[in-house]
Amino acid sequence: MRWRGRRESDNIQDMRGSGGGGMGRGFPGGMGGRQIRFPTGRGGGGISMSTIIILVVLFFALKACGIDPLQILAGDPGGSSVPGGGGQVTQTEPGTNAGPSDEMKQFVGVVLAETEDVWNGIFQAEGAQYSEPQLVMFSGQVQSACGFASSASGPFYCPSDRKVYLDTTFFEQLDRQFGASGDFAQAYVIAHEVGHHVQNLIGVLPKFNQMRQQMSEVEANQMSMRVELQADCFAGVWGHYTEQKGLLEQGDVEEALNAAQQIGDDTLQKKMQGYVVPESFNHGTSAQRQKWFAKGLQSGKLSDCDTFNNPI
Repeated sequence: MRWRGRRESDNIQDMRGSGGGGMGRGFPGGMGGRQIRFPTGRGGGGISMSTIIILVVLFFALKACGIDPLQILAGDPGGSSVPGGGGQVTQTEPGTNAGPSDEMKQFVGVVLAETEDVWNGIFQAEGAQYSEPQLVMFSGQVQSACGFASSASGPFYCPSDRKVYLDTTFFEQLDRQFGASGDFAQAYVIAHEVGHHVQNLIGVLPKFNQMRQQMSEVEANQMSMRVELQADCFAGVWGHYTEQKGLLEQGDVEEALNAAQQIGDDTLQKKMQGYVVPESFNHGTSAQRQKWFAKGLQSGKLSDCDTFNNPI
């Protein structure tokens, strides 16, 4: 992908190196994990009021004894070692460079800017205004409006704060563990999460969140597949216009299609457990993910991304 030297988005919130790291890395499904995170409501297994009161009392009791509860929660009573890491934490201010070379931030910023250009244009053509999402880059763990998450969650979108969350070590795992390499494979991941933001703006996610409260687990999984496949199609729509700009290089489309294949529910389950359980699919098979990305890529039309009224 020809991304160097292009505009970078101003909607990047860089939380890397802000003291949130230190958790072990996992990959339970990557982008095949459940990216969309919804705030817990009634009946969602939330913490009771009595538990909150106890925790508050315990917090101030520990503070009175000269103990920092936050460091205990981080697994670091001394405030210096990384849990499981065996090293020293060198903290930087939020938003600062996380390393000697910040090419990854530049890349993410350019891809996000390209999604902004495309979706602003599409919404404007429909007589609407596109509200651009923020993208939070974090390392290890992060607190979102939809709850706490670690890098093991994979990239996700939170409808409550309208932010995309990305630990870029996911891209290393995507390449190393799943054989989905290439910058356009990474761009596809970002465009997919932005696709969830588009769904939030047009009412798809609020409707799904409402409906899932009355669904069985199997029914919710089936509906989740349709939501995820539409986000894949929206990523393809973005790819369509990006290709028209002449930004795609030879092999880029193949990189994205390969990534879609590697993170299909069936492929992930076969790799992780040796067999598949179709009833538990919640993102779509490899073939379905490739199909809907390719559909959006070919037409560039939102109307061709109706996964709810068409066979998937």
